[in-house]
Amino acid sequence: MTPRVTRKEVTFSKPFTLGGFDEVLPAGVYCVETEEELLDSISFTAYRRKLTLIHLRPRPGHPGVHRTLTIDPKELDAAIRRDQALDKFLAIHSDRQTVAQQEGNFNE
Repeated sequence: MTPRVTRKEVTFSKPFTLGGFDEVLPAGVYCVETEEELLDSISFTAYRRKLTLIHLRPRPGHPGVHRTLTIDPKELDAAIRRDQALDKFLAIHSDRQTVAQQEGNFNE
């Protein structure tokens, strides 16, 4: 049975962590691969996830060393949500700061 492999790019705007790993990974674009197997014991087409991988960029000082981590897709989804929430928070804070500066200039 041939597994199905899907690839997607995930972008993090801030450094992030994934559960189960102590390392803080830098912001950037990461390739994520998911391998699934066809379930043949049911009457319709369905797949079961077997493996999710994230390919890490080489670390500074180790330019030729590529690493790949096996990850829990739920941990990846949580890291993406945290990154998006932080972006949203920073955008709101930046907007408030801009308004406060404009109001300060208006009152002068």
